[in-house]
Amino acid sequence: MKNKWQKLILKICLWIAVAFVVATAILCLISAPRGKTDPTEMTFYEYGVQNEKTVVLIHPSVVYSDFFEYVVPLLQDDFHVIVPAMPGYDKTKPQSNYTSVEQIAAGIEQWLLERDIWAPDVVYGCSMGGSIALRMVANQNVKIQCAIMDGGITPYKAPWVFTRWVALKDWAMMMLGKAGGIELLEKAFATDDYSEDDLLYIADVFDFVSSRTIWNTFDSCNNYKLPKPIQNPISSWYTPVEYWYGEKEKGERKKDFAFMKKNYPGVEFVEMKGLGHAGMATLRPEEFAERVKQLADF
Repeated sequence: MKNKWQKLILKICLWIAVAFVVATAILCLISAPRGKTDPTEMTFYEYGVQNEKTVVLIHPSVVYSDFFEYVVPLLQDDFHVIVPAMPGYDKTKPQSNYTSVEQIAAGIEQWLLERDIWAPDVVYGCSMGGSIALRMVANQNVKIQCAIMDGGITPYKAPWVFTRWVALKDWAMMMLGKAGGIELLEKAFATDDYSEDDLLYIADVFDFVSSRTIWNTFDSCNNYKLPKPIQNPISSWYTPVEYWYGEKEKGERKKDFAFMKKNYPGVEFVEMKGLGHAGMATLRPEEFAERVKQLADF
């Protein structure tokens, strides 16, 4: 009987120790400084540099910049296409970490202005990239002719404790995927939507990104700051914004719809039939390219 109680106490102490270590790690993630995004240290891929019209493509999280590999060939004959590799998701810079929506938006703007690109024709951002695109619209440091948020994440308007809980939940799910590798991904994702190559790609990204990058991505995308109003109604410049979303993710984007309607009344919502989140660039690149060309009056 004595040994039984000793084992139970030992197990309880072990679980308390594990909980303490996990809690300490999470607190370190939350409180540690993020650093700054230096545009000179970001990688920018350029295509069709001889063309006058400019398109900036900002990729989502849990992918690399090659997310646009099917789209770039369809645009580079007509546009100067610029694809920034997000810090923390850049395989050429494995020591970098994602910083914040605000800092990365400012870094992209600085890079554009240093090259005298002060009025890009289209800035497209998908999911996490949509957050960055919206922040760039709000900054007005570059005069964006048209912006596209494809399933873009808008910030929560909720108490600090709630927003950190959401970020912690997302972080924990991502860390589970990082730890589980391809075997867990095969169980978690429907094979009808993802091929074996897709799952291997996602597993590679999970293996590459740091826990700091994962935390910063979700914490920042859920809580980034925007001025009120997003664009001054008496300003001499106004950027038309299209908010794309997949038919299958309509329910998940209700919060984002409400935010955009309230804070950017001129937004135009465009539903992509038969698609889920972030599907246009990879599943319908031809339609993607045509829509971009129409927005750029090409």
